[in-house]
Amino acid sequence: MEVQEVERLIKISKDKPLLPETFVPWNIPALPEDEFLPEKLNSLSGLAFYDSLTPTQKTELGRHEVVQVMYSYGWSEALFCLFMNRYILTLQPDNVEYKFLLRELIEEFRHQEMFAQAIAHLNGKPIKPTRLHNFLGQFTVKFMPVDAVFMSCLAVEMMADLYGNHLRKGPRVYPVLKKVAELHNIEEGRHIHFTKAFLRRYTDKAGYVKRSFYSYLVLFNVLFMRTMYVKKEIFGRLGLENPDQVYKMANQNYKQKFGQECLKTIVQFVDEWGGFNRSTRWAWRLFLKANV
Repeated sequence: MEVQEVERLIKISKDKPLLPETFVPWNIPALPEDEFLPEKLNSLSGLAFYDSLTPTQKTELGRHEVVQVMYSYGWSEALFCLFMNRYILTLQPDNVEYKFLLRELIEEFRHQEMFAQAIAHLNGKPIKPTRLHNFLGQFTVKFMPVDAVFMSCLAVEMMADLYGNHLRKGPRVYPVLKKVAELHNIEEGRHIHFTKAFLRRYTDKAGYVKRSFYSYLVLFNVLFMRTMYVKKEIFGRLGLENPDQVYKMANQNYKQKFGQECLKTIVQFVDEWGGFNRSTRWAWRLFLKANV
């Protein structure tokens, strides 16, 4: 990315800061007809079993699952901030990347605070990451090379951006969550734009093996985050009988709809640098139900 373009992004961040305290209308109460997650994204819609739920149970399912999504993404942002604080130590303060990443850190910390406030606003009780999630997340940001970490974080950012688009455009979505998603989409748009350009220095010269590695890295991170969204505990909270069985149905259903609703821009990104080939395409189809 040209220096002038990065400076333009920095200027927008400084001149037009979006503060969750004023941008999000926290004082608007949820109405009975509001939904917290577009129905097409909840883990049970589309199944015959979903029609047996009461309206309250359907609303509560959306509330619990959107809380889990926000919590998971805030957790991943905290991990990326841990990496960025380490990475900027290698840069000089007059470096334009250093300046942009400082602005990104400021915005990412605000996002974490906003997600935490939104979770509290919804009286949410998110389920913590597993030990495996914690180990893999911290290993990635502490020990993986710079290109691998930026590629991993970009995959997660693009997932969050797609979810945000669905929340913003959902006609019945609770207005507070619409504005949370809008703020996040606006600022993440700059972060995604910068990171894509940053990674071109690696993808442009990558051969078959390296492109395959990057493709699997994106796949793994998308799969990694997806496994944090649908949780067995949620179905117990809804008062459903046999929550283990319901979880299995929901998890299988969500895998299918995730491939349909949440992968479009990620697939386009991977395709741009030739990440789909004989050694990777089968895995995307198998594990993410991607149409590649």
